[in-house]
Amino acid sequence: MAFRFTIGRRVGVGFGTLIFLTFVAFGLTLITLTESRKINDKITNQYTPSVSALQELNNLVVRSKMLVVNWVNIQQSDHEDKEQLKILIREEYPVLKRRVNDLSKEWNKDDKNAITSILTLVDEFVALDKHIMSQLPTFDSYEYLQKHDPGTWLELRGMIEDADSEVNDKTREILKSLSALISQQHEQSKLKNVEMLESFSFLQMVVQGLGIMLLLGGILIAIFTARSIVRPVDEVKGLLLRMARGILPEKKIKEGKDEIGEMSLALNSLVGTMKLTTEFAREVGSGNFDSYYKPLSDEDNLGLALLKMREDLRVNEKMLEDKVAQRTAEVVQQKAEIELQSQKIEVFYKQVTDSIRYAKRIQDAILPPDSFVKRLLPDSFVLFKPKDIVSGDFYWFEELNGKAMFAAVDCTGHGVPGAFMSIVGYNILKQIISKHQNTQPSFILDELSKGVSETLHQRNYEESTSKDGMDITLCSYDAKERELEFAAAFNPLFLVRDGEIFEIKGNKFPVGIFLEKETKKFTNHKVKVKKGDVVYIFSDGYADQFGGAKGKKFMQSQFRNLLFDIHKKPMPEQRRILDQTIEHWRGAEDQVDDILVIGMRVN
Repeated sequence: MAFRFTIGRRVGVGFGTLIFLTFVAFGLTLITLTESRKINDKITNQYTPSVSALQELNNLVVRSKMLVVNWVNIQQSDHEDKEQLKILIREEYPVLKRRVNDLSKEWNKDDKNAITSILTLVDEFVALDKHIMSQLPTFDSYEYLQKHDPGTWLELRGMIEDADSEVNDKTREILKSLSALISQQHEQSKLKNVEMLESFSFLQMVVQGLGIMLLLGGILIAIFTARSIVRPVDEVKGLLLRMARGILPEKKIKEGKDEIGEMSLALNSLVGTMKLTTEFAREVGSGNFDSYYKPLSDEDNLGLALLKMREDLRVNEKMLEDKVAQRTAEVVQQKAEIELQSQKIEVFYKQVTDSIRYAKRIQDAILPPDSFVKRLLPDSFVLFKPKDIVSGDFYWFEELNGKAMFAAVDCTGHGVPGAFMSIVGYNILKQIISKHQNTQPSFILDELSKGVSETLHQRNYEESTSKDGMDITLCSYDAKERELEFAAAFNPLFLVRDGEIFEIKGNKFPVGIFLEKETKKFTNHKVKVKKGDVVYIFSDGYADQFGGAKGKKFMQSQFRNLLFDIHKKPMPEQRRILDQTIEHWRGAEDQVDDILVIGMRVN
């Protein structure tokens, strides 16, 4: 059997090479780090402590020389320098000597011989110190030697004062030898450091080299994989995607000697079969039921199904021809009936639309004209935007007892139902003013609520199911006294004064029974206003409008901020800004409710 370089073998060789290089880099790094650690341990545990111990020994010799000089010169027996010399000879030197001997076990032969010679000299130096100390043990010994043994006294003085005395000679010799040995230990420590740095440099060079090899190897493997695996797979994938869209390729894909080549061979064969099947289906579809087609085998389910389909289509075509003729006659009759109904609907739609437009003219007639509004409130505006042709919102203005009465009313619903409710509310308001001549807003709302309930037969809580009513903000303004009274059902009143905006809330129940068991009374509010104050009343349509980038409600907080931002502008300009803002916010969204905003500035 011929050897085949299969996809698995290609991938194995590529990744095996990368893994081998990775293990080589890891092994060299581990070996270098181990050697460096040994060198570092030797520096830390041998050379550095050795240098430190030798320097301590050097300092001990210098200090011993100073203390023995003081011993001869100072006659006081209990002087602290004499006690320090005793401790040095008895405790410090033996401990330091053992420490130096322990450290020297790891030294080379020359350094061992050098420290042995130095310690011998130090022992001799210590013996001289002990000799001097034994000759002058007490205060009396100084006087005794000076009077009775001046030769010994002069000898002791000469041992510490003469430049070439034995004490000075040994001190110089010891310090010189120690200096040479310390330098030698320093040099060996430096050499070890250089050795460690060289190992790290070697490691860096090896890692960099292997990194470049890994990079180049990865690139070569990627190129090799792309050329031998990815590109053929992409060709097969492209062919399958085109076939999934019903497109049969004109050219065959190249057939290799690996698994992808076997797949390509199978796909080429499949494409040829599908072309034959397509041609047969086209012939059958065009009505040629005698076209030739032979299944690939007895197990060719698709081919057998196509042959059966050809026979079924032959039978169905005759049946369809008969049904088409029958259905054609039925469709002609149905079309005539539909056209007749369409004409009736158009007539009915025109009648309904004409009726609603006439209702709008009736509703517009109850709204106060602009001239009347300007006479009552010279510095004011009204923004009124019905959702449909007719509206459930309406604004009301009246003059009574020298006061300007105005209200923003939001009836239940919008369109035709809301319009009917608005006419009911308008007529009841007119009756209340005419009958009672009372300008107190809370009294008017109480009477309005009673009138709505009676008009809509909302007398029995247990039996009533009607929920018709209205939200309203009603104001009574005395321009001479600059006093504003108002009462409200749900909707608040905004007052802007001295750079601040205040919200005065109304009652949290509507006008009308609304299935409440007990009749509730509205609260009357009185506010002393001053020149420059701006008052706003409104329905909830503006704040409830959906729009913006995320299709959310405008919200009352944003509406409130907008009113505050524009309150200093002229009233016509405020109305224009409010209108443009809500239209821009709404965008392509439908208007969800009637919109009503009334603004008034105190002059």
